[in-house]
Order: sequence, then C-alpha cells, then structure tokens
Amino acid sequence: MAVKLLPATGEPVYAYDAKRGQYSSKRILKRLGACCPHETFKIMGVTRVDLYVPILTFVFGAAQMSGRCAVISTQRLDPVYYQAPEDRNLLMERVKKTAVHELGHSMGLIHCRDRRCVMFSSTRIEDTDFKKPEFCYTCRELFKWNLNQRPHLAETKV
Repeated sequence: MAVKLLPATGEPVYAYDAKRGQYSSKRILKRLGACCPHETFKIMGVTRVDLYVPILTFVFGAAQMSGRCAVISTQRLDPVYYQAPEDRNLLMERVKKTAVHELGHSMGLIHCRDRRCVMFSSTRIEDTDFKKPEFCYTCRELFKWNLNQRPHLAETKV
C-alpha cells in the first residue's frame, strides 16, 4: 500500500466554531472526503488546531467509521500544551498512536477495553501515553479481516 504526502492546505478556517474556540472535526472530515481522489484508499489529515466533536470537550483525532477519512491534531498531543518541556520524541510517539487509532476506526474498529491496545479510547493524554502504538491481538485480527474484505489490498502486510 503506497503512502503519499500531500501539500499542506493551511488552517481549516471553514471548520472554526467561534463559540467554542475550536475546530469541528466533522467539518474537516467532510472537506477531506470532498477533495479526496476517488482512487484513494484512506486519507489522514494532520493539523495543529484544537479539534472537537459536539458531545466532547475535545478530541485528539476523529475518523469516519469504516470510511476513507481521518484527522488528528497535534495541539493536545504536544507536551508543551501541558506546560511540560518540549519533547519531540514524545510528541511523535503520541502522533503515531493517535494516527494508528484513527486509521483503526476508518477500518471499522471500535474502541477496545484493553488499556494497552492502541484502540483504547483516549479521553486524557495519560491514556495515550499508557497504551502501546499497536493493536492488541483481537483488534489486529479484526483489522486484517477488514483489510481482506478489499480484494485489491489482500496482499498488504499488517
């Protein structure tokens, strides 16, 4: 499965909610879907802005369940956000976990009860730090099964 880095598009001003002072992940996902080439299997947006869904104070990321689009934000993943020293390695580890988590949702996976599984729901940064950057056995098998439902991707290694 080839991965392609697309050019930056700037701040998603169309998704800004002035009342909340945050950006709607739903609006960003909708825009990603609209501009995504038809042949694209998955698209992951990465932004610095603070994301939300209406029922939560914030989200680290969001995805279309079993869809093509996902988005993550580095805003609350950055240790500096919590008045901690800058730590690029920790930030990248958190970004990786969040991206894999949202990719899992886009492949149809729901939240896992295993706190070490990357599919465990992160409602606090401590949840993200505690979990591993990979799927537990059950989630990995579900991911592979879902991937194999797309014959043109059956050769992909997981």
